Amino acid sequence: MHTSQVTSPESTPPALSIKGLSKVYRGGFTAVSDLDLELRPGAFFGLLGPNGAGKTTLIGSVCNIVSPTAGELTVFGHDHRTRAARHLIGLAEQEINVDRFLSIRQLLIYHAGYHGIGRKTAKLRADELLQLFHLEHKATARAYELSGGMQRRLVLARALIHRPRLLILDEPTAGVDVALRTEIWRLAKELNAAGTTILLTTHYLQEAETLCDEFALIVGGRIVDRGSAASLRSRHQARDISEVYDRVVTAEGAR
Repeated sequence: MHTSQVTSPESTPPALSIKGLSKVYRGGFTAVSDLDLELRPGAFFGLLGPNGAGKTTLIGSVCNIVSPTAGELTVFGHDHRTRAARHLIGLAEQEINVDRFLSIRQLLIYHAGYHGIGRKTAKLRADELLQLFHLEHKATARAYELSGGMQRRLVLARALIHRPRLLILDEPTAGVDVALRTEIWRLAKELNAAGTTILLTTHYLQEAETLCDEFALIVGGRIVDRGSAASLRSRHQARDISEVYDRVVTAEGAR
């Protein structure tokens, strides 16, 4: 008789595992110091901290854009430097950094090809995302011809072209209007509900509290607190995440 093997939750690798991450830049500046962080599959996780806290370095390290000085990073069990890991990650960067010479449809098709998606499938996926982000009427336009809000949609569409299992949203609603912010929130919730693990950085703390089920606060390149919204509010006797953030960052700054 054949017996099927059931995989226990304990044997499922974390969506993201960071152990002992350090990054010392040329000149001696330490951006991240011996940082540990783990995200479970399906989490909607908020990484909060002031400018210069190490968020960009952490994200760059995960995406193999920054070379860590030390540390082990895995994405669903794959070393972050491998092709397998890169295919599992979608990054919507804060900075609008897209090719100026391709149309936005061509840009999406090209990015899909980078991830090994065949041209026929890439075209279908690009058209699907152009429609999802209400950009189909701009398919032949160049990115620099789009409004700021449309460029933000394009960056999100590019991050999703290969259906990543870990989506990193770096300040996804910076500089957008209320309508687009609401649209991005809705889409992010739907993606997470469908199983996509999301790592969000934002300075808009109401956004973090609306979307995330867990948070880590990073100050001076170190994780200084972590937990659910409820546990953090209770621990710091705060009314909301904004008050938690203010108290933690102020306390760390006084050290």
